[in-house]
Amino acid sequence: MNDSPWEAEPVPAGAAYDRGAVLPDGPPVRVEMPPQEPMPTPPPQAPQDDAPPPKKRAGRDLRAAIGVGVGLGAVIFASLLIVKAVFVGVIVVAVVVGLWELTSRLQERKSIKAPLVPLAVGGAAMVIAGYLRGAEGAWVAMALTALAVLVWRMTEPPEDYLRDVTAGVFAAFYVPFLATFVAMLLAADDGPQRVITFLVLTVVSDTGAYAVGWRFGKNKLAPRISPGKTREGLLGAVAFAMVAGALCMEFLVDDGSWWQGLLLGLAVAVSATLGDLGESMIKRDLGIKDMGTLLPGHGGIMDRLDSLLPTAPVVWLLLALFVGTG
Repeated sequence: MNDSPWEAEPVPAGAAYDRGAVLPDGPPVRVEMPPQEPMPTPPPQAPQDDAPPPKKRAGRDLRAAIGVGVGLGAVIFASLLIVKAVFVGVIVVAVVVGLWELTSRLQERKSIKAPLVPLAVGGAAMVIAGYLRGAEGAWVAMALTALAVLVWRMTEPPEDYLRDVTAGVFAAFYVPFLATFVAMLLAADDGPQRVITFLVLTVVSDTGAYAVGWRFGKNKLAPRISPGKTREGLLGAVAFAMVAGALCMEFLVDDGSWWQGLLLGLAVAVSATLGDLGESMIKRDLGIKDMGTLLPGHGGIMDRLDSLLPTAPVVWLLLALFVGTG
């Protein structure tokens, strides 16, 4: 036991003393407070400006879209300039592939079994009959195709029969029957020029709508159907198509006049826009973005035919009124 008088008595637990405090029963002592460790310095945070920017949504592959568009244009114009029958074959191929895409999406998304075989055979017959026999041949082929759809579906159980054959008749009208009017345009003496006019006006209308809508578009045209379309874009489509129509009617179509081209361009802009909105409705109902993936940067064949199909009968009818069927 150490009896040294220099040893300080133990400090009662829990008591707090200041420097120079007087301990009980003893001389004043200095109580040194234990040194406190410095608070750790938080690591410097990187400035917010250095944070990576949010990724933008990926759109379509522009280069692929341009390449595919140029390739399709080359095939179309080459077939028009070689032999008319070759272009009829191009229409038939587009119709059959379009029917395959449409019926496949109906079955995948809605379990609707529209019979493809009678639709494909009847669709090809419709296009050929329209080219050879005109509107009368197209209507007869359409009626026979609808009948074939009804009979073909009878080989399966009766459940959902009405739903399936209704979808089949709709597909027959929507794709091959409307495409038949392109073949009927081709049948005229100046058929290639008429088809080129039809294609140019539709493409120019779509281009004008996109360019003006992207630059000046503010007021939505049909937000519940296609949020990207604007009223300003529609005005751009009308202006571009009317100018192109005046030029095409003046320099391409036999006996055509520039004022007829103005009316034709206006009608094409409206029909192309309605056709685009119509297919947008179908795709929204099916819950899909594209009808297919066959064309890189474009989607499927049906995604390229959306504005062309309803425009074909409009152009055929107006040209028949202006300059005759040829």
